[in-house]
Amino acid sequence: MSVTLETAYVPTNKEPFMNERQRDYFQDKLLTWKEDILRESRETLQTLQHETAHHPDIADRASSETDRAVELRARDRQRKLIAKIDAALRRIEEGTYGYCEETGEPISLKRLDARPIATLSLEAQESHERRERVYRDE
Repeated sequence: MSVTLETAYVPTNKEPFMNERQRDYFQDKLLTWKEDILRESRETLQTLQHETAHHPDIADRASSETDRAVELRARDRQRKLIAKIDAALRRIEEGTYGYCEETGEPISLKRLDARPIATLSLEAQESHERRERVYRDE
């Protein structure tokens, strides 16, 4: 059951963590983000389809191909982002959204608001990145 939220609502630490209002807020944020990505993807595909014109100049053709490759890489990153958004939406349904996958502790509302697909608390993320650096530097 979704509650219609007023546009000025922002989750605070003064209310119970991941109450229905907060879950609805993050669900709406994630769905809007996903819709924006999908809309941009459709627009990019339409642009790429229209830009199949043959360029007589080899430099123009090379530039066009480079632009196309950059766009396709960006779309691939966004495809992966959509998978993360879908996973976050599933966590909301399951009741595990907002809790660190490593510690089980709540992820700060500030972090979730900035990165609603976060699965680790800031501390756990920093620890994970330190471990990655150590293994990479070896």
